[in-house]
This record gives sequence, C-alpha cells and structure tokens, in this order.
Amino acid sequence: METNFYTYSGKHRGILAWILSTDHKRIGLLYLSSMFTFFLAGATLGILMRLELIAPGPTIMTAQTYNAVFTLHGVIMIFLFIIPGIPAALGNFMLPLQIGARDVAFPRLNLLSWWFFITGGLIALTSLFTGGGPPDTGWTFYVPYSIRTGTNVSLALFGVFLLGLSSTLTGLNFVTTIHRMRAPGMTWFRLPLFQWSLYATGWVQLLATPILGITLLLVIIERFFGVGFFDPAKGGDPLLFEHLFWIYSHPAVYIMILPAMGAVSEIIPAFARRTIFGYKAIAYSSLAIALVGYLVWGHHMFTSGMSDASRVVFSLLTFLVAIPSGVKVFNWVASLYRGSIQTDAPMLFTLGFIFLFSIGGLTGLINGALSVNIHIHGTHFIVAHFHYTMFGGTAFAFFAALHYWFPKMFGRMYREGLARVAWFIIFIGFNTLYFPMFVLGWQGMPRRYYDYLPQFQTGNIISTIGSWILVSGLLLMLFNLVRSISKGEKVGDNPWGATTLEWKTSSPPPHNNFAEIPTVTTGPYVFK
Repeated sequence: METNFYTYSGKHRGILAWILSTDHKRIGLLYLSSMFTFFLAGATLGILMRLELIAPGPTIMTAQTYNAVFTLHGVIMIFLFIIPGIPAALGNFMLPLQIGARDVAFPRLNLLSWWFFITGGLIALTSLFTGGGPPDTGWTFYVPYSIRTGTNVSLALFGVFLLGLSSTLTGLNFVTTIHRMRAPGMTWFRLPLFQWSLYATGWVQLLATPILGITLLLVIIERFFGVGFFDPAKGGDPLLFEHLFWIYSHPAVYIMILPAMGAVSEIIPAFARRTIFGYKAIAYSSLAIALVGYLVWGHHMFTSGMSDASRVVFSLLTFLVAIPSGVKVFNWVASLYRGSIQTDAPMLFTLGFIFLFSIGGLTGLINGALSVNIHIHGTHFIVAHFHYTMFGGTAFAFFAALHYWFPKMFGRMYREGLARVAWFIIFIGFNTLYFPMFVLGWQGMPRRYYDYLPQFQTGNIISTIGSWILVSGLLLMLFNLVRSISKGEKVGDNPWGATTLEWKTSSPPPHNNFAEIPTVTTGPYVFK
C-alpha cells in the first residue's frame, strides 16, 4: 500500500520536503497557502481603502498613501490571488488526479513555477518598504506616469514579471499534461469539464502572458536607461503601452474565470445527481471564450483616442464574447432542472457564483455599448462590474471548489453548518459592498479618487459597512477550513457521490495518486 503524500517526504525532511517537492499535490497546497496569505494582505489593504472613503476629506491616510494602497491592493488581488487561485492551486492538485496520471508532465518545472510565484509576490510586497516609496501608479502601471514617478515602480514591475513567468510555465505544463498523460480510454470527450477549462486557460497563459512580461521589461528599461518606448517626450507612444497591456490583461480575465467555470461544471452534476446538460457545448464554449477573448482588449480604451471604426469593431466583439458565457449559464441552469439538488456549501457558493457572475456579465454588456461607456468609463460603475465578475465570479467559484475538494485533499470534512453561515454572510456583505458602486458610478463618482463630493457619501458609507460584513464572513470561512484540516471529521473516499476519477482513489490521495492507472470506459458524469 502506497504512503499518503502528506507523510511521504522522499529524500528531504521538514519544510524542505515541501518547498523542494515535485509532487503536484504538495505544490498545489504550497500555492494555496501562499496565495491565501497574500489574499489576507490584499483584503487588509481593501479595508483600509474603504475606511478612507467612509467620509469626504482625509480620514486615516494621505492622498499619496491611498494611491500606494490601491496600487498594491490591485497587484496582490489580481496577480497573487485571482489569477493563480483555481488553476495554480486547485488545478495543480486535481489535474493529474482527474485524468488518471501520476503527476504533471514536467514536475521540476512545476516546482520552479511556484518559486517564481512566491519570489515575485515577495518582491512586489517589498516595493512597499524600499526605494522612493510604494508604487502609486495603479495596478495597470499606465505610462507616462509609471516612467516618471519617483516611487519604487521598477521593483513592483519586476515582481509582476516573475509572476507572469510563473503563469506561463504553469500553462505549458497543463497543456502538455492534458495532451500526453491522459489515462487509457480517456478520449477528449471523456475529459471532465474542469480539464477543458484548464486546457483553454493554459493556451491563454502560453500565448498572452509573454506579451505582458515583455511590456513590463520595456517600462523598466525606459525608467533606467531613458529609451523612448512609451514616453511621448522622447518620441514614444503611451497608447502603445495601453494596447500591449490590455492585449494581455483582457485574456487574463479568462485565465481567472475559465477555471472557475470549469469547477462549477464539476460541482453541479455532483449536487444535482444528474449528468451535465450540453457537455460538448460547455467544452467548446471554453475554447471559444479563450479565442474571442484575445480580440476584445480595445474595449478598455474607448476613451483613449482610437478611431470610431476601431471602437465599433471592439464593441461588437465584446458583445460576441458574451455568447459562449451565456451558453454556459444556460447549460448550468438546465442541468439543475429536475435534479435532486443538495444545497451543501459547495452548491451554495456555486449558486452564488451563477447569480453574481450573471450580474457582472450583463453589466459588461453595458460597458461594451459605446455611448454608455463614454459616461461610465473611469467611474465606480467599472469597479462594481469588475468585482462582480472577478470576486463574485472567480472567488465565489474558488470557494465552491475549495469546499468541494476539501475532503479529497485532506481526508476530513469541515463543519457544514458553519460553512453555510459563512456563505450567507459573504453573500450579503459582497452585495452590500459592491452594488452601491453601480449607483455611485452612474451618478458620476470617479474611481481611484482619494476624495469625493458630499452627495456621494451615503453610498460610500453603505459600501464600507458591507466591507466589514464581507470580511467577517471570509474570516469565519477561513477559520472553519483551517481548523478542519486537523480537527475535522474523517470522511470516506467519495463523500459527495461524484463520478470523476479523483474520487476513485483514497482521501487524501497516495503519493503516486493511484495504485494502478485506471482505464476509462464512460463519460465523466454517469450516475447510476
């Protein structure tokens, strides 16, 4: 009988047995623990921002400090939590298990990607305390300000560059593993839908992320050597930076959301006790989102000075990318129809995801309409839309997936009643925090401003109170999960009665995943 991967340490002992391990499960847990640490740092910065905005005028920080806080809040939450959350943490753990493999294709490269991730994250945080002060450009690092500011932008840029390198290596590993290491009998249309989403995400990571890395290196070079890539005073083009940045950063939205959609497609069949509706449509829509997602970056630049023809084209493409997302939502809801639905915590977070992501998607269509975009561009409406898509979408799906796979990862179960209470508090807090921002933005309150006019105070007070509720729910959820790792009730190999391969091995899995590589004879969601 093979040893459990928690007790197996190979030639190393102690902490070295983890940080030098090439076991995909340990690397997934390294990602999970480190990104939750960064998440707590980013959430703390978010709370400080909301406290500053509880009333007009200065409250707890100066304008310069506020600029630094929202810059690092964005960098941490996007590059250190949302992007790596599902693919790097849960994807690393579950991908080989779901396709019947021993490990990923390149185990050492997998470990190297985590080292790049943790190093890049620490360098980004170090920029807070070194040099000419924390970076104050916003997480988009727009030029020419990011070239001319005296703050420590270069260190933050280099940190994000390393994070991009980590993401690229992860994408390479996932694409190769899914192509080459599927169990006997696992054809493409017997793959779990989570694997389809990771496959589409891997291609986006491979093709889009290097563009960001090169762009950030050019900014660093321009800051140090004065080469005029982007600075208009030296013959550069600041709009070129915007194009290069969003050519990566809009596909990055799908690096965030596609794995979330894949996780939801795993949870719904397990808790509705029926096969997924429209398997091939969901699989193909993942590829369609990844493809069309490359073509819509210009909708971030409708007020930047593009030609009218370009804006019309990008607006049309923005509406088109909503079609495959709508296909997924329709199929999820259809899968629930007449199912024997269990409303355990994973399903509650999944239902929250569908509701909140739908709001984020529909308000995205509002943003994509040219005439409306001119009015709401750069307002709190965009902040609300972004958080409904990223937090209400990706983070809720991540929490759903974490609760779903928790017993498989640790062999223990969290307290279900506490998880449901945490879900309710998080859901209420999230909507209390972000929905007023739609109203504030429509009324004209700009985003990223340290101060605001008195007529916007009521909405900001409600939002700040919502942030307190949201954080209370998040802390309760984390307490329940962390406590249950060691004190939760032990469970069997398949507590949910799910049908994919990861549930056919022990909980937690053995070091090499399976005593024998399984042979697949049916699709992934066949319930007797």
